[in-house]
Amino acid sequence: MPRRHSGVIIWPKFIQDVAFLYHGLGVAGILMMPRGNAMLVGVGGSGRQSLARLASHIAGIGVFVIEITKQYRLIEWRDDMKRLFEITGVSNTPTAFLFNDTQLKEQAFLEDINNILSSGEIPSLYGKDELPAIYDGVRKRAADAESGGTAEELWAFFVDSIRSNLHVILAMSPVGSAFHTRCRFYPGLINSTTIDWFHRWPADALTAVGSAFLDNLTLDSDDTRAKISSVFSVIHLSAQDFSDKMLQQLKRHNYITPTHFLELSKGYRVILTEKRTELGNGRDKLANGLAKLVEARDGVEVMSVELEKKKVVCAQSQKDCENLLVEIVSERRVADEQRKQVEGDSERIGKEEIECKAIADDAEAELNVALPALQKAMAEVEKLDKSAISEIKAYKSPPKQVETVLAAVMILFGNKTDWTTAKKVLGEANFLQSIKGYDKDNVSATIMKKIKGYVSHADFKPEAVGAVSKAAGALCTWVHAIYIYASVAKEVAPKRARLKGAQESLAVKQASLQKAQEELAEVTAKVNRLKQKYDDSVGEKNRLRAEADQMELLLDRADKLVKGLAGENERWRASIGQLQNEIGRSLGDALVAAAFLSYAGPFDTQYRSNLVGGWLSAVREQQLPSTENFTFASFCALPTDVRQWNIQGLPADNFSTENGAISVRCSRWPLMIDPQNQANKWVRKMEESQLHIVDLKSKDMLRKIENGIVYGLPVLLQDVLEELDPALEPVLAKALIKVGNREVLRLGDKELDYNKDFKLYITTKLANPHYTPEVSTKTTIINFAVKQQGLEAQLLGIVVQKEQPTLERQKADLTLRVAAGKQKLVDLEDEILRLLSEAEGSLLENETLVDTLQQSKLTSDEVTRQLNEAEETEIKIDAKREEFRPAAIRSSIAYFVLDDMGRVDPMYQFSLDAYVDLFNQSMDKSRTSPKNITGTERCRQINVAHTLSVYQYTCRGLFERDKLLFALQLCLRIMTSENKVPKQEFDFLCYGGAGIERADQRPNPCPEWIDAGAWDNITALDSIPACMGIASAFEQGQRDWRAWFTSSEPEETPLPGDWENKVTEMQRICIIRALRLDRVLFCASRFVRLNLGPQFADPPPFDLRAIFQSSNHRTPLIFVLSPGVDPTAQVKSLANDLSTNVDICALGQGQAPVAMSLMNLGLRSGSWVFLANCHLMLSWMPELEKRIAEYCAMTEDMPHAPHCDFRLWLSASPSPKFPIAILQRGIKMTTEPPRGLRANMLKLYNLVGEEQFGRCQQRLKYQRLLFSLCWFHALLLERRKFKSLGFNVPYEFNESDYSICHDLVIVFLDEYPDETPFDAMRYLIAEANYGGRVTDAMDRRLVNVYITQLFCEQAISPQTEFNLAPQLSDSPYIIPNDADLASAKLAIKTFPQLDNALAFGQHANADIASQIEDSSTLLDTIVSLQPKVIDAGGESKEQKILRICHLMQEEVPPSFDAAAVRRGMGPRADPEPMKTVLYQEVDRYNILLLTLHQTLKASELGVQGLVIVTPELEEIIEAVLEFKVPRAWSTCYPSLKPLTPWMRDLVIPPLLLLKKVSI
Repeated sequence: MPRRHSGVIIWPKFIQDVAFLYHGLGVAGILMMPRGNAMLVGVGGSGRQSLARLASHIAGIGVFVIEITKQYRLIEWRDDMKRLFEITGVSNTPTAFLFNDTQLKEQAFLEDINNILSSGEIPSLYGKDELPAIYDGVRKRAADAESGGTAEELWAFFVDSIRSNLHVILAMSPVGSAFHTRCRFYPGLINSTTIDWFHRWPADALTAVGSAFLDNLTLDSDDTRAKISSVFSVIHLSAQDFSDKMLQQLKRHNYITPTHFLELSKGYRVILTEKRTELGNGRDKLANGLAKLVEARDGVEVMSVELEKKKVVCAQSQKDCENLLVEIVSERRVADEQRKQVEGDSERIGKEEIECKAIADDAEAELNVALPALQKAMAEVEKLDKSAISEIKAYKSPPKQVETVLAAVMILFGNKTDWTTAKKVLGEANFLQSIKGYDKDNVSATIMKKIKGYVSHADFKPEAVGAVSKAAGALCTWVHAIYIYASVAKEVAPKRARLKGAQESLAVKQASLQKAQEELAEVTAKVNRLKQKYDDSVGEKNRLRAEADQMELLLDRADKLVKGLAGENERWRASIGQLQNEIGRSLGDALVAAAFLSYAGPFDTQYRSNLVGGWLSAVREQQLPSTENFTFASFCALPTDVRQWNIQGLPADNFSTENGAISVRCSRWPLMIDPQNQANKWVRKMEESQLHIVDLKSKDMLRKIENGIVYGLPVLLQDVLEELDPALEPVLAKALIKVGNREVLRLGDKELDYNKDFKLYITTKLANPHYTPEVSTKTTIINFAVKQQGLEAQLLGIVVQKEQPTLERQKADLTLRVAAGKQKLVDLEDEILRLLSEAEGSLLENETLVDTLQQSKLTSDEVTRQLNEAEETEIKIDAKREEFRPAAIRSSIAYFVLDDMGRVDPMYQFSLDAYVDLFNQSMDKSRTSPKNITGTERCRQINVAHTLSVYQYTCRGLFERDKLLFALQLCLRIMTSENKVPKQEFDFLCYGGAGIERADQRPNPCPEWIDAGAWDNITALDSIPACMGIASAFEQGQRDWRAWFTSSEPEETPLPGDWENKVTEMQRICIIRALRLDRVLFCASRFVRLNLGPQFADPPPFDLRAIFQSSNHRTPLIFVLSPGVDPTAQVKSLANDLSTNVDICALGQGQAPVAMSLMNLGLRSGSWVFLANCHLMLSWMPELEKRIAEYCAMTEDMPHAPHCDFRLWLSASPSPKFPIAILQRGIKMTTEPPRGLRANMLKLYNLVGEEQFGRCQQRLKYQRLLFSLCWFHALLLERRKFKSLGFNVPYEFNESDYSICHDLVIVFLDEYPDETPFDAMRYLIAEANYGGRVTDAMDRRLVNVYITQLFCEQAISPQTEFNLAPQLSDSPYIIPNDADLASAKLAIKTFPQLDNALAFGQHANADIASQIEDSSTLLDTIVSLQPKVIDAGGESKEQKILRICHLMQEEVPPSFDAAAVRRGMGPRADPEPMKTVLYQEVDRYNILLLTLHQTLKASELGVQGLVIVTPELEEIIEAVLEFKVPRAWSTCYPSLKPLTPWMRDLVIPPLLLLKKVSI
């Protein structure tokens, strides 16, 4: 695709060469033309829109595109059209309007575009109030153009401007019928546009494109590049061919677009680069590990020599150390003696120091008593300043206290105590300093004595003095303190003297000790020097010894390393070579892997295998290297990842593994076709708690997707249908915009920062969806539908888990252990290689590394040993598990037969989960023998029980017409798996003798009773090896074969001659199919009965109570309606029997709130809710589906969990739009009358409960008349199968008619016990009730005849056996004498399963026509379920069509000359009415013959590509291929015959007409 830069589209050179020349310039030319519009027709992804943008850029005009949102409707569309008209009409700007058909949310959009193309305007687009603004906008330009100024003229000018400036570019897809329909309905699309068809790219264009993508890829040569681009072309074309083939065979649509090819080209570059890098890194890691090992091995010899040298040096060092040790011992002895002397002196001095300290402490303690007072006094003195002293000096006659204090102070200073002296001393400048520095330690005794007289005086107190003068108070405190301190110091003085003497003596001794210590230090230093020398010698010796030990250790490590990794050495060498080869082969392998990733997703296993085989052949033809047995899963997925996927729920088969690899590696978002919900479960388990789960109906869908985009979270968009919301277009297309360093995604009106961790998974439950090319282009479609191999493996695990739980547990444990062990081996090897690669320097010097490597090696060996043991054990377990494989095979076959029924009717949907539950139940019920039986016998029990359970479980949800089909399909599939149904015989059963070449056909020996079609069948049957000779047998035994042919039950009659003993039952049914198509159903029933068992040919009767008992509160019970049947009464009756309330809501317009309210009430209270006629509110069904899913997801312990008695009953007519999830989750029941008198009567008796049966007092009469009434009702229902021979007008009798008549019989019998009022009963039943539906007089007479025969005295007489079908001799239809409920049911079960026409009063051949029709329907359905086989070596579909059309044209007679016929008949005397009819027949036949000639010729031309193949012509071609008469040819006369006999009959009327005309 093109790249965008600055708003300009940059196309690679190859696109310029191919698309630009053919399309780009053409579209640009259209846009440059006046009023030029273009319609680009091609599948999505073919480059239509990109080329349109490029062409617009070339033409120099802008591009206008609408942005679709979830709420985008007609109003938003009209707003966009107004903006477009403003741009082109008012602003006069040339603009290209690019519109894609995927944006067509409403058909009104296309109608508006048609109007724009045709007239340039959209009617009623503008309101009257909007027009003035438009007129004003164009008025000036209109005046400049000399246009008028009236409103009409301005509007015309506006429209003309739009047509001149607006260029519509429509990007349309030709897929399907929508394009043809749109072109027919809107002629402007054709008439007003130039159409440009975008066809498939030719091979040379593909090669050129592929080569351009390889320009920047490193390859060996240009020749290699050319070869790869050539293979690109082959891959793309083969994918297209296989898509066409898949459409023909499987009716699955898959579109291959150029986008797939571009994805292939880009994907190849990415995968090849990744693989080369991955393999190269692995190779380099192994090479580095090998280099380290080689380095360790080479270093061993060098270290050995060095080790010997180190040993010699180490010995000499040892000797030097010993000599030095002797000298050290001698010196140390001297030092020890000195140390002892010094230590003794030091001890004595230490004692004296202690004594001195004691004396000092004692003196200090006594002084400390006086010191606080002194300190306090000094603190007070410190407060004194000159002002305080001046205050004292100011006293001429001081107070007595002041004078006393100063006298004491003067005494301390040795002065006179008079005031004059004191005043003088106070005036000295250093008075305060004298106070503070007073020598308190040397106060004389005389002064102390004088002072004592003062301090002992009562008035000499600091407080008292301070009250007079603070300064005097402070001095008073100081005097007291000096006195106290001097007193203490006097007592301490002797102690101080003694301390001084002790200290002087101690000082002398300490000086002597110091000298001795210095001498000791010198000796010690000498010893230490010797010791240091010794230590150095010892260190050197130890160093040498350590080096030697290290070398020995390194040698030991090297030995361990080399020997321990010897196996890795060899393996790594081999792996390096293998990886190198893989790097070379990746050139071709990556090519096939990229192709698989781009193209293989939608295909199933067989198609993928064929595709890969073809791609590998193309790779090898170009001599590109590739792996011989290449598999995509092993190439693109690591085994560890695959094992993890399996643990997360992905099936273990190769097909599922491929799907898983595609899902995680694809560049486009995966869209998983997941009818069995396995991909959905796997994604949920894989992403776990971070996953956001939404669906298209979720109100918050876009918000959750926005959060995922911004925060990089995974989002699961589940249960999508065939159309995706256009609002998701930017997400699907990954339309990222680069804004600076940001990547932005515009979703609606929001710009979101794109997180690269964002993931989007999309799943659908549709089994065969038809996605448009646009969806295929934007997503990677992956077919996740479960395959038989994968389902077989899952069911085998379930069987073993149930039968041998220990064995399965061991298997599961072993699987986990083996997975963990292999993962550990990988991790260990990666760890070894990482350690080797990260090791710096010598490998042997890293002890931790070597130990880790050694431990890793030991662990690896142990894990390898355990793995080998585990794998051996796993082989034994698998062998034991294989005993139960037959049960898994049978159950998987049954599931796929069940799954195929969804293609017969859309309501036949069955979930895999429900099937697994049924399988488990079947195993539980089948256990009738002891547990020690053999696996083979147990499988037989399981197969018998489960096959029957599947049949019974399925039949209750099938219409009667499909029950035999299901049983036959089940039987044929089982027998095919056992190789008991040859393919040729099965093909004959399906197709008969269609397409037989009559040129070589032997003549019909019995044309009187074997018609041409039957003889075609016989001759075709004769070509089957097992039936060879049957054609000649008819020639030899005509009488015997005719007797067998005319027998009433040829399937039970022995075949003539030895054919009875020669043929198998399959061959018998082929013979019946060849000659007696009317008996195929009976023969098929016999075939099923003989091969599967009689119970498979007898559908179980409908039992609503049993069905209810098998349900639970999370299981919806769904009635699939058929005309004329209403199950409401049955549900009410069952509810009454169970004393349960049931709320009924008949759905229709406006009933959704009522229905939801009833459901919510029922969920809370446990009542039943019956929502009838769901097909009338299909638009509301998704809401119902979500509500059911919500309450089913609740656990029992949640507050709003559903009540255990709640039941949800639904009824709906078959519709393909009915939600699949509801059908799969629920129990389905068909409500049509069963087929056959026996089955109908059983169903009616099952409607009668024991309580109701005992209501009537006239018990005997009631029992017999009830039997007659049931027979009467069954006769009327079954008579309809005779078509017009049964009733002139078809009637829909139902169970309500029967219920009313049943109540009527009870009332009449109780009211008239003596005499039964038969006339009244017959009238009310035949005329009023059943007769009320009958409109034809003859039909009414028939009903009266029946009721007259059945309601009579003989019917209630116990003495006679009343025959309900007197026309039959030995009639089994007898009213039992003891007709209680149980006996009546037993009697009914003895009735024949197949009804004789005489039981209805009809001729024995009356039902042949209906039987032929039913048989043809059965065979046609079987054919529709088979894939169309295309022989590789035979003729193609086109060749076959050409051949058949050519042969048919030769057989079709020419048209009549109507004019000649009229001229020839005119003169004749034939009656005029006869002539008129003849002319009409000639005209009608001419129309038919002309139609045949024209359509056959058109088919030939269409196949050759010379004319367009219309849907009608395509239908004719398909019908001819299937040997059916096309509907277009049924205009002349209706016929149910296949094409071959119809063509034979076509010739007969012309011959008769010609004969008549020529008479």
